[in-house]
Amino acid sequence: MNPPDATDLAELVRSGAASPAELVEDAIARIKATHSDLNAVIHPRFEAAVAEAGEVADGPFKGVPFVVKDLGCTIAGEPHHLGCAALKEAQVTSPHDSFLYRRFKALGLVAVGRTNTPEFGSTITTEPLAYGAAHNPWNLGHSTGGSSGGSAAAVAAGLVPIAHANDGGGSIRIPASECGLVGLKPTRGRVSQGPDIGEGWAGSTIDGVVTRSVRDTATALDGISGPEPGDPYFAAPPARSYASEVGVDPGRLRIGIAPSVANGTTHAECSAAVDGAGFLLESLGHDVQVAQPVSLTDDEFSRHFVTILAASLAADFDGLAGVLGRPLEAADVEPDNWMFAEMGRAISAPAYLASVQWVHAWNRRMASWWADDGFDILVTPTLSIPPPPLGWLSDPELGGQRLGEIMLYTAQFNVTGQPGVSLPLHQTPDGLPIGVQFVGPYGAEDMLIRLASQLEVAAPWAHKTPPLWVGATG
Repeated sequence: MNPPDATDLAELVRSGAASPAELVEDAIARIKATHSDLNAVIHPRFEAAVAEAGEVADGPFKGVPFVVKDLGCTIAGEPHHLGCAALKEAQVTSPHDSFLYRRFKALGLVAVGRTNTPEFGSTITTEPLAYGAAHNPWNLGHSTGGSSGGSAAAVAAGLVPIAHANDGGGSIRIPASECGLVGLKPTRGRVSQGPDIGEGWAGSTIDGVVTRSVRDTATALDGISGPEPGDPYFAAPPARSYASEVGVDPGRLRIGIAPSVANGTTHAECSAAVDGAGFLLESLGHDVQVAQPVSLTDDEFSRHFVTILAASLAADFDGLAGVLGRPLEAADVEPDNWMFAEMGRAISAPAYLASVQWVHAWNRRMASWWADDGFDILVTPTLSIPPPPLGWLSDPELGGQRLGEIMLYTAQFNVTGQPGVSLPLHQTPDGLPIGVQFVGPYGAEDMLIRLASQLEVAAPWAHKTPPLWVGATG
């Protein structure tokens, strides 16, 4: 039998076979047993979770334990350190619950802790100086990805079946890829970031979850979707619930696959993962061809995306000065982030707006591949390499260069706002997971869920567990 997912655990609660308190206490025991190996949960909230398990919302995940990334999704009175040593030292807490956390609670979920994240979520490996590296349960010497790496490690190892994650350049999809999970980045505006944020990184950031099953992802998306008062914009609601799309025939789709791109090097195993997905899709009756948007490899994209990120980080530093009661100094943050923020301070307001306008025009060129060329889905590697060893991306001299070389496929769809999902369809010969990314047109999470569900049946992954697995076995 497959390990139980969140839907299975909620059914145990509904049937009376288990209580929320029993599920929560079981998750706490697993976190304690693996902390020294994984370093995934950095802010336990065990006493609060046990208390909350006595009265949980009657949602689809009633009584199911989960974890919250320590970046966004704030909980009133509890730590919110963003992976930053200065905020840790000052013992900064959040003054209120975020809208997203309220929605997670309405689903019936019980938070048992907050998870490790790189400082400010600015990279794709979870190795913050403030809390130390999160370790991949498939191989403890390798990265979990980032910035939702602590959440992904927790789900992959079986501590909990579902975890909060968010994504500004690949931070849901990349950890899902490196930890063998389902990671769906929703459409821009699908999930409110309020009350503190209207949008992040000029609309590139969005929240979601990492899970082990498509149905858990779909059910969670139903619960966290929809506008909140004061949101600057929101995505149009789906025709029906995302959960109802699971198991529905997606029909014959026109699918373009891009095993590699001309402006970068893709590891052979990552290209093979896409080729394998292409053969599988053909066997399922889809129209598959090697094709990709021309603008996917536009050489100017990275420059404008970096401009937006650097200016945004500089503004974030100014905001954190109000939290700390003093300006941030170089000693307060990691060197790469200080350098990045200084770069942002040197960008003029007209230069920043010029980059925003450039990506708006570029978005339209990208969208034409779906709208005018008639494709339904683009398939790419999620990341251009398998999970790297810890230290490879955090190397003080080479890490930044390496980061630019391997992020070839994800940030583009944060900027366009399109939904994308990483599915665990491949492994290296030595057993490291490799995800394949599927990207749909704006607002088409329903199509992605139908297709992902079809692939989950055709090439099951639920039975695959890492060497460090402490969850139930079915």
